[in-house]
Amino acid sequence: MTTASNPFIDHLLSQRNQYRYKLPSRPDAGRFIDHLMRFLFPVTKDCQSASQDLGETYQQLQHQLACLLQPLQTNLADTPEVLAEQFFDQLPAIYDSLLLDAHAILDNDPAAIGIEEVIAVYPGFYAISVYRIAHELLRLNVPMLPRMLTEYAHGHTGIDIHPGAQIGRAFFIDHGTGVVIGETTVIGDNVKIYQGVTLGATHVAKSMAQKKRHPTIEKNVVIYANATILGGHTVVGHDSVIGGNVWLTTSVEPYSLVFHQHQTDVRLKSIDSNEPINFVI
Repeated sequence: MTTASNPFIDHLLSQRNQYRYKLPSRPDAGRFIDHLMRFLFPVTKDCQSASQDLGETYQQLQHQLACLLQPLQTNLADTPEVLAEQFFDQLPAIYDSLLLDAHAILDNDPAAIGIEEVIAVYPGFYAISVYRIAHELLRLNVPMLPRMLTEYAHGHTGIDIHPGAQIGRAFFIDHGTGVVIGETTVIGDNVKIYQGVTLGATHVAKSMAQKKRHPTIEKNVVIYANATILGGHTVVGHDSVIGGNVWLTTSVEPYSLVFHQHQTDVRLKSIDSNEPINFVI
């Protein structure tokens, strides 16, 4: 018995070879990043996990990365195995940098009990960690996978850091939900950012793709919740404080204090109990 032709299946088959198996799977990318984080920082233990030789785990992780790179190999500068080895050669420096980030969070957040808590549960530390791993892969000219990793972290934390951003040492993100850091952002050492901060672009035209579109934040800057700083020419000078809800598209000098001035109007009569309260959700 012959099977009747399905027009949609025929159309799908004619199209799918254009993009079939061009990327690693997102679940595999997520598993790699989580396995790598547990290898670097074994502060938690799975109920059914068995102890394993560190050298063996290291080799397995390197093989896992090479496997992720296989679908991308036509766009790689070297073989997946060589690139995986080059990445792991940089892992000690990444590890040291992440320890500085973890201690920056511990030192600046009064609610942090210890370094184990920061590593295990703080979304800011997780997002920064994935960014630093993805940034190193991008530095090795690996396409697509770095963005897959940071978007995996974005989905888990609500923190969106493009792997192309340049971020200095001892970076601190507190709470983190809604933070957006664009591709050409440059951030100096010892910068602190709170939830809802956007470091973005003033233009979204495709013609701006190869230009610096996002701001530069110099060292020792604090940016409080929901501040928005836009533009490739915008520079926040070192040791400045940007207050909550500030909208900034021009540069500020070092040691500046920028804040949003609110206005309070005192009502001349008491609220009528029958008057609708329009600010209750």
